[in-house]
Amino acid sequence: MTELASPLQLPGWTHTYSGKVRDLYVPSEGPENVLLVVASNRVSAFDHVLEPPIPGKGALLTALSNWWFAQIDLPNHLIAPAPGIPEVPAVVADRAMLTRRLEMYPVECVVRGALTGSGYAEYAATGAVCGIELPAGITDGDLLDTPIYTPAYKAPLGEHDENITFERSAELVGDEVAAALRDASIAIFTRARELAAARGVVLADTKFEFGRDPETGELVLADEVLTSDSSRYWDAATYEDPALSAGDRLASFDKQIVRNWLSANWDRTGTPPQLPEEIVAQTRARYQELFDRIAG
Repeated sequence: MTELASPLQLPGWTHTYSGKVRDLYVPSEGPENVLLVVASNRVSAFDHVLEPPIPGKGALLTALSNWWFAQIDLPNHLIAPAPGIPEVPAVVADRAMLTRRLEMYPVECVVRGALTGSGYAEYAATGAVCGIELPAGITDGDLLDTPIYTPAYKAPLGEHDENITFERSAELVGDEVAAALRDASIAIFTRARELAAARGVVLADTKFEFGRDPETGELVLADEVLTSDSSRYWDAATYEDPALSAGDRLASFDKQIVRNWLSANWDRTGTPPQLPEEIVAQTRARYQELFDRIAG
């Protein structure tokens, strides 16, 4: 993976971790159960963080997450500013979430309302996805009558996540928690799919992350939720157009433009090339369009 640039130094906050997209901070002084999650403008593909970043991407992801959190009737990790908690610096205010710290479960909660990507590849090879047998004859991009829950094991940093069965997830977190993760994920997905459809957008699949509040023990929705980076969305009118090719019908509101350009211009050895201005602009436009369609 490409080495990340040094994180911002934020007054009142101490940097603790950087992922491909997000930087995490804790108060330099104050309560230990608070976390500042800052979404960067970084864009990654094929295990590399690319240059240049996508302008405004972090703010769009954060705004879309916040909109979805407000629609979901489930405890989430957001908290309000309070005495003793450092102020969120203005330089990151539009792309930061003030959250409570949780004991995160090592399960990525994937829900598929359509079969495409790695799920379709697994189905084509085995007739099943994560141990769930599916009817014969499903083609790439087909919608499923009932969404399926296909969890993944969240691998340590630097390793790839691993698709697992529900039974394996229960071995990792216990039967009761595994069932709660599954049920909450499908309920959120079902609600989100209806809201997206009303806005002319198909929610094909998504992934959620949950944690346990160490003080209350409750299940809490965390991380980002139903964003362009964690979900696959298609334009409904385009998806339903029989005159279009599968590639055009399934064009998603995310960084697929970046992946496609990189696949055509890089052999995945050495340092990836700089993204052209037009690819950056097109990707930024796709993120903006989804936000405008869903929450604008």
